[in-house]
Amino acid sequence: MENKAIYTVRDITNLKDMLEQSAKLFGDRDAFLIKNSDSSYTGIKYTEFKTDVDALGTALIDLGLKDSYIAVIGENRYEWCVTYLATVNGTGVIVPLDKELPQAEIENLLSRSGASAIVFSGKYEKEIQAISSTLPTVKYFINVDAKQDENFYLSFKQLINKGKKLLAKGNKSFINAQIDEEKMSILLFTSGTTDLAKGVMLSHKNICSNVMAVCSTIYLDCNDSALSILPLHHTYECTCGFFVMIYNGCTVSFNEGLKHIAKNLKETKPTLLFMVPLILESMYKRIWDQASKKKSVKFKLKIALSISNLLYNRLGIDVRRKLFKQIHENIGGRVRLIISGAAAINPEVSKGFRAMGIQVLQGYGLTECSPIVTVNREQSFRHESAGLALPGVDVKINNPNSDGIGEIVVKGPNVMLGYFKNETATQKVLKDDWFYTGDLGHMDSSGFVYITGRQKNVIVTKNGKNIFPEEVEAYLNNSPYIKESLVWGKDDEDSGETYVTAQIVPDYDAINQKLNVTDVSQEDVFKIINNEVKSINKNIPLYKRIRHFTIRESEFAKTTTKKIKRYAEKVG
Repeated sequence: MENKAIYTVRDITNLKDMLEQSAKLFGDRDAFLIKNSDSSYTGIKYTEFKTDVDALGTALIDLGLKDSYIAVIGENRYEWCVTYLATVNGTGVIVPLDKELPQAEIENLLSRSGASAIVFSGKYEKEIQAISSTLPTVKYFINVDAKQDENFYLSFKQLINKGKKLLAKGNKSFINAQIDEEKMSILLFTSGTTDLAKGVMLSHKNICSNVMAVCSTIYLDCNDSALSILPLHHTYECTCGFFVMIYNGCTVSFNEGLKHIAKNLKETKPTLLFMVPLILESMYKRIWDQASKKKSVKFKLKIALSISNLLYNRLGIDVRRKLFKQIHENIGGRVRLIISGAAAINPEVSKGFRAMGIQVLQGYGLTECSPIVTVNREQSFRHESAGLALPGVDVKINNPNSDGIGEIVVKGPNVMLGYFKNETATQKVLKDDWFYTGDLGHMDSSGFVYITGRQKNVIVTKNGKNIFPEEVEAYLNNSPYIKESLVWGKDDEDSGETYVTAQIVPDYDAINQKLNVTDVSQEDVFKIINNEVKSINKNIPLYKRIRHFTIRESEFAKTTTKKIKRYAEKVG
């Protein structure tokens, strides 16, 4: 199957053009739903959103920030979105920062970027104030939650008001600003410690080409809405959960935190969700955990899934929403589509949700590609695959081995300009317009891409066999008694052979339930995990088998998209 467009999309040349078009097309529709202190929601129209963007952009230019780098940090919220577009649509370069970064790393990235201003949520006032005197390039500190200008910061609200007054007086410095679609307008630091984080340089062309390509393959319209759960500083959520929504006249609301997902879903009733596998798999596991409390309920769920699959797949009769009404109501009642990205999802989870009437489409992307590279289609998909390349994006497997596995390389208008102030790193990954991802995978005859793992994580045995840690981890994580795992290669000092070893975080709740206890002993935990490892080893080739494992009580350190930071875990 070729990566052709399925739906006709309108052309946008840059993000400023996108917002202007959407304001005209969907002006009186809600662009955002904002939760009030009394738990009610207030809608912000597309025309209001554009006015706020224009006002802030005008105020920022009036401060002398034209062509400057402006950082933004904070939780997902309306003001974050306003700041982003007010910066890139005529002021300067936006630098979104991970709100989970330690104070020292925030300071370092502000210094590395040469930011002239930072817009921050009130929750981070203490951290920003603590480093304010060590950042000579930062002229303005802008507090989103301050009602008035204070000691070291300006009020975001006051700047909006100032910008509106300037606009009323005829100031068109922002509105008339010309956009260079090819120039860097977005500087994104990849996940990692300060020393490892690279600054990815993206342009309006990069982002807009990706937005249009996504919308040409997945159907959305102005009746759709999304609950923004993943952090907006991450390109996946920013492109899909923000720009794709605005492009289509959809409505965006914001999750208050991972603990509030269920509550916010019921309140906002979204039709679309953009998620990572860890969250989605946890939701699916919770469904089965609840059902497993009573054998009769679990049996009924299994029967319902069988009936649903039989009627839908064989006879074309769709009773999924009726059969699984309670599950649909628990996530708001209107979710029709979930896009999963940032890591591979367990195929059984996507199959299970589909049988319940919720389509889960897996995709693949990288920050360096703005970020979407491949995605499954609603009409054509493989649960085990990351999908087909987007229209206009070329994907090939470089130097494949006998199994067809090689490095995934990408070419297209979505590929980054390069790494910020790091020509050496840029030249390593950009060659003849192809971006070398560092990810390994293979492609079937229909063009579907399958991700195997990261090139740098591959375990190579003495006899030349390649073992992908992610594959072994998938086997481990399928166990109901294993919460998560980390696999790596270790050399045997006597034989010189490399073997597979693992650190395993048990699911203590599941083990307690199995043994009908409230505080399981470490001895029993080890026995259960050991039996799981033995069972897994029987089903995988000899050279991939886990020869050694340790139990870990705490969860692994993760990025904001819930991927384990392998480099941060000391293994030996």
